[in-house]
Amino acid sequence: MNAFKLSASIAIALALAACSPSSETASTDASPVASTSDTSAADGIDVASAPADEFMAAIAHHCGQAFEGRVVTNEPASNEPDAFEGQRLVMHVRGCDDPTRELKVPFHVGDDHSRTWVLTRMDTGMRLKHDHRHEDGSEDAVTMYGGDTADAGTAQRQEFPVDADSIATFEREGLNASVTNTWAMEIEPDERFLYELSRPGGRMFQVEFDLTRPVELPPTPWGHE
Repeated sequence: MNAFKLSASIAIALALAACSPSSETASTDASPVASTSDTSAADGIDVASAPADEFMAAIAHHCGQAFEGRVVTNEPASNEPDAFEGQRLVMHVRGCDDPTRELKVPFHVGDDHSRTWVLTRMDTGMRLKHDHRHEDGSEDAVTMYGGDTADAGTAQRQEFPVDADSIATFEREGLNASVTNTWAMEIEPDERFLYELSRPGGRMFQVEFDLTRPVELPPTPWGHE
């Protein structure tokens, strides 16, 4: 993987320059950091230079663009129908009202526009939530699940272990296999983006997007403007 060595100050400026406002509102689930110039008392991390800021800026560099992806890992093999098989996979970086604090990235699977990844900058790291909607815009029974980073991560990769609220949702809906989920994202600006789901025992799902070739913008994700 090529190292991404963009300094935090340049990266944040790049994020602000690259992103045009959208009409989407911030997620009420998040408690974002008040300012990127603050220092985290909990971990002693200078948030102005933390890897999370560089990671956010690397994604925000692509605000307003969409990219096609493909499943590169899906293990173990399943006998059940795969929702991603044979479908066109497109990510769209579009929720860029305040890119240093929150980004929204719809993930389109064929004609299914129900999924949006919500990344929020927190005092001690980052939060990933999955916003799932029905076609009429209403929330799915399983939505806003995800987790917070447990360590600083890097400018190229951040990991999000499942949080307590998500575990409760999964247990309520009978999705017991998901209570050990860890999600991850990787970014090499202008090269590749990776979304990953893993579990102990060998479950690994990865979708990789080609950032060298922007594609036509997909429809607005369900439940968003």
